[in-house]
Amino acid sequence: MGGVPESHTGWTFLTNHARVLAAIADDPNVRIRDIAAHCRLTERAVQKIIGDLEQDGYLSHTREGRTNTYRIEPGKVLRHPAEAGLPVASLLSLLVEDEDRRKHADGPLGDASPVADESPAQPTSDSHTPRLR
Repeated sequence: MGGVPESHTGWTFLTNHARVLAAIADDPNVRIRDIAAHCRLTERAVQKIIGDLEQDGYLSHTREGRTNTYRIEPGKVLRHPAEAGLPVASLLSLLVEDEDRRKHADGPLGDASPVADESPAQPTSDSHTPRLR
């Protein structure tokens, strides 16, 4: 899942639930251990977050041998009243797109410019949500 950022103190814009869901969106077969390392959480915290997301219908999984394959419900709307009607897919499209940019960045600090054949997500004409690819 690429380099792990330095730990951070203080507040952040994204919740741990959003970070875990974005890691799963990036790789539906990702291991809990890898999510924990990427998100700077304990494996137990990731397990609890996955349980929360499954309980509320944002996520499900199937087990094949020792591998879990996760499935995100893209049409499920975000929980907070301020984002009423906004599907989780809109949030994830931004987070996964940013993760792709960081993976393909040329510079050591991660150039945030789009990859040559990639353009930033554009809002649709009738909403404030980015279009999905």
